Amino acid sequence: MIPSSAARVAAIAIAIACVAVLAGCGGRTKTQTTTGETTTAATAVVTTKAKAGAPDRAQIRAAAKVPDGDWTEFGYNAQRTDVGPANTGITAKNLGQLGARIVHLPGTVDSSPIQLHALEVDGHKRDVVVVTTTYGRTIALDAQTGAKLWEFTPSAIGSYQGSAQITTAAPIADPDRQYVYTTSPDGLIHKLSLLTGKQVFSGGWPVSVTRDPTHEKLPAALTISGPNLIVTTGGYLGDIPPYQGKVVVINRASGAIVNIFNTLCSNRRVLIVPSTCPASDSAIWGRAGAVIVPGSKDILVTTGNAPFNGSTDWGDSVLELNPTAGRLLHNWTPTNQAQLNADDGDLGSTSPALLGTVDGDNLALQGGKGEVLSLLNLNRLDGTTGPAGPRTGGQIETLPTPGSSEMVTAPAVWREGGKTWVFVTDYTSTAAYVVSAGGGPHLTKVWENQFLPGTSPILAGGLLYVYNPDAGNLVVYRPTTGKILATLPAAPGHWNSPIIIGGRIILPEGSANAHQTTGTMVIYHLPGR
Repeated sequence: MIPSSAARVAAIAIAIACVAVLAGCGGRTKTQTTTGETTTAATAVVTTKAKAGAPDRAQIRAAAKVPDGDWTEFGYNAQRTDVGPANTGITAKNLGQLGARIVHLPGTVDSSPIQLHALEVDGHKRDVVVVTTTYGRTIALDAQTGAKLWEFTPSAIGSYQGSAQITTAAPIADPDRQYVYTTSPDGLIHKLSLLTGKQVFSGGWPVSVTRDPTHEKLPAALTISGPNLIVTTGGYLGDIPPYQGKVVVINRASGAIVNIFNTLCSNRRVLIVPSTCPASDSAIWGRAGAVIVPGSKDILVTTGNAPFNGSTDWGDSVLELNPTAGRLLHNWTPTNQAQLNADDGDLGSTSPALLGTVDGDNLALQGGKGEVLSLLNLNRLDGTTGPAGPRTGGQIETLPTPGSSEMVTAPAVWREGGKTWVFVTDYTSTAAYVVSAGGGPHLTKVWENQFLPGTSPILAGGLLYVYNPDAGNLVVYRPTTGKILATLPAAPGHWNSPIIIGGRIILPEGSANAHQTTGTMVIYHLPGR
């Protein structure tokens, strides 16, 4: 049971006050309540300020100098590094000054928000947060107040709201900052005005990416590469057939489908009726969805449980497609693929994490429900330079996930001080590795916090943020040592992960699998932000 807003902000205030004491800030805690709209719309309910009295003028001046910017997609960029701006305004020294706003939403956001800085909405420049709920409502909020600016509701929502037919895809903003692309459980991709929320109906918009939305889910983040929007599909909880994981590439300007790659029956390059393919599953459901390789702009995706034959069926495989998904270039398929398929050990519970080039090897890290991490060389994905085919194996290194448990998260990859750091969470632990070159590329574990699991870790402003959805808290780490700097109370959740930008930490809460039509989001913020 989620505590009331008043109880929650009191807990947040106490936690932040403790951080302030540890940082030498001291002082009592003061809470301030503001009234918003009804809970059927996005509402700024409470603002908490954990500092002795109200913020002073120096704090307000400092807040005005906090660098701001855009966070336009899951993972911050198309490479899905999960590393945001180097300066967010939030530091280890001022964590104790954070306040909190709890925002009530007309649905659960079981993904990540995005933010656009200084958009002019209703005649005022605002930092605008955009979220999509599990039933496809997309809502724009004023980041500084939590007030709703606009809301888009899919026309078919009445046919599936409250059911298990959901979406968990994060929205993505167009590089021109004019539009946002979102998903709904009826299998449609929507193009909305960022200023008004009005839907674009010209060209092919909205675009249908499935012939059976009752079996094919839109689970993963959307990706933009060049002129195209990239969408992946999967199945619903329980892997109920028939469905096929697919990559759909859409021209953003026209809404025309450029290419379709079906990971089962891949010889068919159209939107197929799932029941007409003899193979089912192969979901692309990792949080990051499609990952774009720098330079080549090739598309990387990882599939879940399904048959594999190396010609038309590509279950439990890392697939490298050309930039428009018109051609399958290479694959990596573990030697135990058949066992993973039999044991529901989806390789595709996470997407590849790009680690960069070490000694000429272009490295990527692949996790999965099979409880192992596999280090891959994208130049020789299956150990050869040959085309995609039935070969299996070929990884550089295999090691256990941090807690030797299933991994359903996207790692964060941070380059700092000449080192490449990788932060990985699974169902039981959080750990940090560095990429080492001696004796060939390999991962060296630097630290691990056992029994502290989390969703996809986010690094921003030199701090590591890990949301623990079971315990209902947000843990802030010093990334190089694993030292815990703060533990901020939050509500329980599922796949939610925060963004950190402009003096704010923005964290949605709640689980899609609860099938609720209300939800919450907490915005931790510096004074004046």
